[in-house]
Amino acid sequence: MQKLKELLDQKVEQYNNPSFIEQDPICIPHSFNKLQDIEIAGFFAAILAWGNRKTIINNCKRLLSYMDNTPYDFVCNHSDSDLRPMLGFVHRTFNATDLLWLLHFLKGHYGRFYSLETAFAQFMNPESTDTTEALAGFHNYVFAEPGAPIRTRKHIATPLRHAACKRLNMFLRWMVRKDALPAGGKVDFGLWKTIRPRQLICPLDVHSGNVARRLGLLLRKQDDWKAALELTAALRQFDSEDPVRYDYALFGIGRMERMK
Repeated sequence: MQKLKELLDQKVEQYNNPSFIEQDPICIPHSFNKLQDIEIAGFFAAILAWGNRKTIINNCKRLLSYMDNTPYDFVCNHSDSDLRPMLGFVHRTFNATDLLWLLHFLKGHYGRFYSLETAFAQFMNPESTDTTEALAGFHNYVFAEPGAPIRTRKHIATPLRHAACKRLNMFLRWMVRKDALPAGGKVDFGLWKTIRPRQLICPLDVHSGNVARRLGLLLRKQDDWKAALELTAALRQFDSEDPVRYDYALFGIGRMERMK
C-alpha cells in the first residue's frame, strides 16, 4: 500500500499542475475571472466533456462565442433572438434542445441565487460523507418544471439511475477542490465552500476504471455509481481529506501514458 501511495502521489505531482490546463476542458473556465462566468463555462465544459479533447475544447469555445464570451450576462439577460445562432449547435448527442433547456434552467437559478453551488448544496446534508444526495437533487432540480425535455436527462446524470456521474463529479472537483500549488498556481478552482473536498467522489470512466482495477483499487466490474463510491473509499486510505486529487494520477496513467 505504501508503494502504491508513493506511485499515486508521484503521478499527482506530475499532472496536477498548471501545464495540465491547456489541453484539458478545464482550460475553458480558466478563461474567466468572475465566479458566475467560471461556473457557467465550467458547467458546459464538463457536460460536453466526452470524446476527443481537442473537439471538446473547440466546441466549448464556439458555444461561449455565441454568448459573446460573457456567459453570466448572457444567461441572465439574453432574448429569444440571441438564441437563434445556437439552434445548429451539436456535440455528439448533445444538441440545441439540450442547450436551450440548460440555459433556461440557469437563467431561472441565477434569478434566485448568487452561485450555482446552491443548485447542488441545497440538497446535501452537511454531515453526508459523499455527494449522492447533491447529485440526485440537482438532477431533479434541473428537470423540475413541466415541459422539461426527456432527452436532456441523459446529459445530467444521477446516482439514482446508477450512473457513475463522471462529468458532474469532475465539475464538482473543479469547483470544490482547492489546489495549493507552488507560486500560486492552480488547476482546480476551490471556489465553493459548502461542499467539502472530502465529500467529493472520484470521476470514473472506462480509462480510470481500468487503471484502478489494475492497481487493485477497484473490484467492481461495472463503471457505475457503486464503483465510483468503492474507488473513492479506496483513495481515502491515502488522503481522507482530499481523495479525488488522485483523479489526476488515474487519468495520467490511463489516458496520458496508456498504461501497459
